[in-house]
Amino acid sequence: MNLSSRNKIKVEGGMASMTDLVFLLLIFFIIMSLMSNNQTPIDLPKPDDDIKPVQDPVTPTVVITEENTYFVLPGENQTNARKFEDIKSKVQQEVEASNKSKLKIAGHKNAHYESVFNVLALAQANGWEPVLAYDK
Repeated sequence: MNLSSRNKIKVEGGMASMTDLVFLLLIFFIIMSLMSNNQTPIDLPKPDDDIKPVQDPVTPTVVITEENTYFVLPGENQTNARKFEDIKSKVQQEVEASNKSKLKIAGHKNAHYESVFNVLALAQANGWEPVLAYDK
């Protein structure tokens, strides 16, 4: 006894109508975004001419050269480059003179890691905050 009907109703959703709806919505939102006003008025504060930038004192900097020699800024240049043992007192003088607890360390990309770690250890031993500077 076969009681099923031969004319079954197919309940499949058509994907064509769904994609048409999506594209219509996409076109609608593109048109609406082009018609919207992009310039919202914003009240910006007026600049004051009497405000002057704060001048920070110069941070003492230990520069490590490619030959693993050191010099301390401000006050020295590359012609004054010395060994690590010779700059310890100069670094202490510069940090105390600047009234900062920061020490900037600028090492050449080809300098040995040991040279940088020596300065980091000096900063840590004296309680200074090391700031590493590098070139991109």
